[in-house]
Amino acid sequence: MQREYPEFTDAEQLDRLVKIYQALHAAPELSHFEEKTGAFMANNLRALHYAVSERFGRYENPEWTCHGVVAVLKNGDGPTVLYRADMDALPLKEQTGLPYASQVMMPNEDGEIVPVMHACGHDLHCTLLLGVAETMQTLRARWRGTLLLVVQPAEEGTDTGAAAILRAGLYEEFARPDHVIAFHGRADASAGTMAYVPGYAMADVTSIRITVRGVGGHGAAPHLCKDPIVLSAQIILALQTIVSRELNPLEPAVITVGAIHGGHARNVIPEEVLLEVTVRCYKQTVREEMIGAIERLCAQLGRAAGLAEERLPRVDVILSSPAVYNDPELVRRAAEMFGNVLGPERVTQATPVMGSEDFALYGLNHQIPSALFWIGAVAPERISAYEASGRVLPQLHASNYIIDARNTLRAGVPAATALLLELLGKT
Repeated sequence: MQREYPEFTDAEQLDRLVKIYQALHAAPELSHFEEKTGAFMANNLRALHYAVSERFGRYENPEWTCHGVVAVLKNGDGPTVLYRADMDALPLKEQTGLPYASQVMMPNEDGEIVPVMHACGHDLHCTLLLGVAETMQTLRARWRGTLLLVVQPAEEGTDTGAAAILRAGLYEEFARPDHVIAFHGRADASAGTMAYVPGYAMADVTSIRITVRGVGGHGAAPHLCKDPIVLSAQIILALQTIVSRELNPLEPAVITVGAIHGGHARNVIPEEVLLEVTVRCYKQTVREEMIGAIERLCAQLGRAAGLAEERLPRVDVILSSPAVYNDPELVRRAAEMFGNVLGPERVTQATPVMGSEDFALYGLNHQIPSALFWIGAVAPERISAYEASGRVLPQLHASNYIIDARNTLRAGVPAATALLLELLGKT
């Protein structure tokens, strides 16, 4: 039988959390520039009597300050559990019409002024973490060990916050956890529900830049040139055969050419074209197979176009983030706890997705049992209205994505707290 939401979240606490969520939603900050958000989270965690470190982390770009927050609550001898939330927003103009909708404009990494919105639910994640932090402090008599909270910047960025925080020595300076967990809002599920995926849950993502070089010249004399635009078109089409004709069809994989940059005039054949490519899969062996195939196809098509060896297309791996692998035993324990708190009918097994998350880095290549869980975040009546009209429900990163914060937190805080109590040794 489904239990009503337990004592972890009282009405007063829930009202405070909703106000915090709305304040965070109205004041988003882009990746690498979360100074105010980081300070806000640090101050709230200090008020809960956690030992807090601010601006923790080190990016590869020395010009950026990492606004990571690490909060520690030690409660005697016992295991250590890391709970992560992310806090950066997206360069997107909000179209929700909410009274607390973002009106923020701020400079991006290139200095361009852009609109900013929390369209991936990181404001929800931060609020959920604060609710859990408060509840775990209140329930200290029921657990033993160390709770390690990480408020991570730049999950959406290229020089990611997880890498920066680990690079700065998170586990060396604080503690190496026995388990790592995180929660992510789900845009296609009702608030008050939880979902889990054992094993591979989110994809390994690799960003690749292909520089297609040619011999430029006048558009009226193509016979005197080596056209990199034509060669780029051939490469783009050839890349689509890697997944369909070279990989085992039982291995999920995606190759996407997301951007093409080349040429400035209609009557000029350019010297080069840049292709921005994303490769997604779950297994490292599949990733290596795809990268090798991309390099081979680019080189051979360049030779077929008559390019000299030194002018063949160049393939550069720009960024790679490993797949999220949810430890099956940790997921089993979590699903049981979620069912006890919310009722088993509110807890379901979901399917893996090809999206990516730098959360995977905290597990140190499966050395530490870790898991990311999905929490339904949309009002049920909103889902029903979209289904009835035949419209597609706004997904993550959509400018009209609306979170039902009250009911999501009302379920999420007790569910997450129950899991932490399970992992930190209930007394």
